[in-house]
Amino acid sequence: MVKRGRIVGFFLLVIMFAGLMGVTTKGIADKIKLGLDLQGGFEVLYEVEPAEDGQEVTDDLLKSTVSALNERVNVLGVSEPNIQIEGDSRIRVQLAGVEDQNQARELLSTQAELTFRDVNDKVRLKGSDLVEGGAKVEFRQQTNEPIVTLKLKDGDQFGKITSEISQMPRPTNRLVIWLDYEKGDSFKEEAKKEGDAPGEPKYISAPFVDETINSETATINGMDSIEEAQQLVDLLNAGSLPVKLKEVYSTSVGAKFGQQSLETTMFAGAIGIALIFLYMIFFYRIPGAVAVVTLSIYIYLILVIFDWMNGVLTLPGIAALILGVGMAVDANIITYERIQEELKSGKSVMSAFKAGNKHSFSTIFDANITTILAAAVLFIFGTSSVKGFALVLIISILSSFITAVFGSRLFLGLLVKSRALDKKPKLFGVKPSQITKLDDFDRLDISNSRFKKVNFVKHRKKLFAFSSILIGLGIISILVFNLNLGIDFASGSRVQITADQALDEDTIKAQLNSLGFETEEVVISGEKENIAVARYVGVFKQDEISELKSFFEKEYGSEPGVSTVNPTVGRELAQNAMYAVAIAAIGIIIYVAIRFEWLMGLAAVVALLHDAFFIIAVFSLLQIEVDLTFIAAILTIVGYSINDTIVTFDRIRENMKHAKVKTFADLANIVNVSLVQTFARSVNTVLTVVFAAAALMIFGSEAIRNFSFALLIGLVAGTYSSLFIASQLWMVWKGKQMKKQPVKSSKPSES
Repeated sequence: MVKRGRIVGFFLLVIMFAGLMGVTTKGIADKIKLGLDLQGGFEVLYEVEPAEDGQEVTDDLLKSTVSALNERVNVLGVSEPNIQIEGDSRIRVQLAGVEDQNQARELLSTQAELTFRDVNDKVRLKGSDLVEGGAKVEFRQQTNEPIVTLKLKDGDQFGKITSEISQMPRPTNRLVIWLDYEKGDSFKEEAKKEGDAPGEPKYISAPFVDETINSETATINGMDSIEEAQQLVDLLNAGSLPVKLKEVYSTSVGAKFGQQSLETTMFAGAIGIALIFLYMIFFYRIPGAVAVVTLSIYIYLILVIFDWMNGVLTLPGIAALILGVGMAVDANIITYERIQEELKSGKSVMSAFKAGNKHSFSTIFDANITTILAAAVLFIFGTSSVKGFALVLIISILSSFITAVFGSRLFLGLLVKSRALDKKPKLFGVKPSQITKLDDFDRLDISNSRFKKVNFVKHRKKLFAFSSILIGLGIISILVFNLNLGIDFASGSRVQITADQALDEDTIKAQLNSLGFETEEVVISGEKENIAVARYVGVFKQDEISELKSFFEKEYGSEPGVSTVNPTVGRELAQNAMYAVAIAAIGIIIYVAIRFEWLMGLAAVVALLHDAFFIIAVFSLLQIEVDLTFIAAILTIVGYSINDTIVTFDRIRENMKHAKVKTFADLANIVNVSLVQTFARSVNTVLTVVFAAAALMIFGSEAIRNFSFALLIGLVAGTYSSLFIASQLWMVWKGKQMKKQPVKSSKPSES
């Protein structure tokens, strides 16, 4: 008898969640902070250096510097800056949504130590002699020219100084006002620039002093505009920095490019998620429809958690969210495949539902733990947007476990317990012809499988040889072509110009050359060929970056993105990337050894290293640029590959309990049966994740295209290695172990 109350309960829950999401999603999404790659802005990593001889860079000094930088950022009007101390001598500044990036960079890095000196560069007054916050913009009455007035703590002291200078003969009776005077600077040398020498003097102004000025107010003139005067006032009122800041890494994104990246990636995500939903409904019928409901709740849950955490959503973070949908499907697929198997064994829908959930739980748990391990390593060793990617991936995995395991049980359980699905295996994707009698069912029988004729272990030697050949070709490719390292690892500078119209390579080269930034290669990309990228070996200085930004913003109406990486930072990023992969591999070996056995852990790591190397080889052969997001892709594939391998190992372990294993042939049969039984799950999982990755690559932002391509290559390699490398390597090693010591296995038992 059908229990209608449970069906009503199912639809009420669906309507309730749909209503909640419909009413609150937009508000939550609007509150989530966007990273600088989605709304424009810049990020700078500063090396903190002593401002004076003998000064030590201590923790307190770093904190004081952060406070001073926050004061300066407040002047810019940036609502939520991110300024953090890194290590013993570095400060990372992230400013998203800042309108004038040139002004912001100058305001941040200028030490703003004001000094009044005579023509012989002797200090007469320091910034400490000024009233804090006393600078302001005023105008000369006769000429209306903007000037900056300063309040002095001691007017008599100023009178004494001006009296001494006024008695000097012309043209030496000048009070030279410097901002950030450096050792080696000379007024006499800089004064030449007022005449015939090219360039602007480094000092702000150098007025003649013809009489004693007994005043508590000093004036700085020579400002070319109100904006220049106001910027100086802002600097002086924010206070001088107690240290010197040297840029060792920087990246910037124009607001227009950030908005385009957001729109295209969201569009790509919608397509990828829609394809996943359609595929699940087509392949799994009613459980597939339940998966669509729980996956929708999963996406909503991630947004809610991210809002609660006050997290910053970056472009790779959105990619992780979309990719997470594909990976979240895996938990549903594992459960639904087990339910289908139980139905084929002759069990009722209710019994199949209970057994399927029971058998799938440990598999899902192990697979998620290993993926979280890879994501956690990525979070620890990653920087900036890569760290954001890892955070979203961890949240995605935890959320998917809640929704896919407990959510699916709740929703599908209501339908199953209503008895409306009894004796209707077709609604679970199972044909009546595939069902055997419960008494005749054998756990190792694969006669009803669509893939029963596939012998996975028969050709293992050929497949091992095939993989060895691919690895050999990969090594040759790396030796011959090397890797096309981006500036993240090779150091240098990168300029990305974005326009509304198609760009011409020769025109961009000519424009760069006219500015003194000669380059032999400009890469044009984007759907409209409206993105131009040029790379340089050296690290640009701040004034060079400012010049580039001003020129191309005027030319194309959009600030170019300029990134610079110091060689030291490049080496550190490369080292951290290697550490991340190594630690993830060791952690996985330990976990799999504890949960399964050490030979399985070793085989799993060999397989994932095979996958990682395959991606590297493809990037070397095609000479695709390798950047930080490439490492994120590698570690994501490491997590995915071990996920797939764990599912297979879990089935092998389970099947070992249902058979006597005395010979290598028995062992090979167990492995082959396990691979056949999990093959549909492997194919369906990789297809759903491929939908997400392919949509990101085809329709997503140019900034994550290489990342998406690496994921696609890695997904294919990961599935291949799980089927033909990991389990079969274990089988070979286990067979050798059997010759030394017989394998103990349980007698066949009923499930």
